[in-house]
Amino acid sequence: MSRKKRDFTREVLPDPKFGDQVVMKFVCVLMRSGKKGVAERALYGAFDQIAEKTKEDPLGVFQKALGNIRPVVEVRSRRVGGANYQVPTEVRAERAQSLALRWLVQAANERGERQLSDRIANELLDAAQNRGGAVKKREDTHRMAEANKAFAHFRW
Repeated sequence: MSRKKRDFTREVLPDPKFGDQVVMKFVCVLMRSGKKGVAERALYGAFDQIAEKTKEDPLGVFQKALGNIRPVVEVRSRRVGGANYQVPTEVRAERAQSLALRWLVQAANERGERQLSDRIANELLDAAQNRGGAVKKREDTHRMAEANKAFAHFRW
C-alpha cells in the first residue's frame, strides 16, 4: 500500500454564467450556511455594478484583482531546538489562489456598505487598483516574510 498522502482536491464545476471555475470557487468561499443562490446573486450583482461603473469586462477586473491579492511568500511556524521560528516559504499556486479568495471575502465583509454586492464590487475595484483591505493583507504577509528572511535557512 502506498505511503503517500492521497490527493483530496475536488473538481469544481464552472459557474453557469461565465463558465469560469475560479468564479465558482469564489461563490463557494462567499457562501454562508449552504446558501449558494444568495452568494451567486450577490456576486453577479457585484459584476453588474463593476460593468456599469468601469465599462469593462467584470471578469477581467475580477482576474486582475485576484492577481493583485495573490501572495508569493508567507511565513510558516517551524519548531527548531525548542524555539518557534517564523520561516518564510513560497506559496503554491493553489494555496495562493485560495488565500486570495478568502482575503477578498474577509475584506469585503469588513467594509461599511449595506449590501453584500456593493461590498464585493467596491473591494474588487479597489483590489484591481492595488488598494483595499485584501491587498493590505497581502502586503502585510509579504512584509512579515521579508522581516523573517534571516530564518529562511530553517526551511526544509
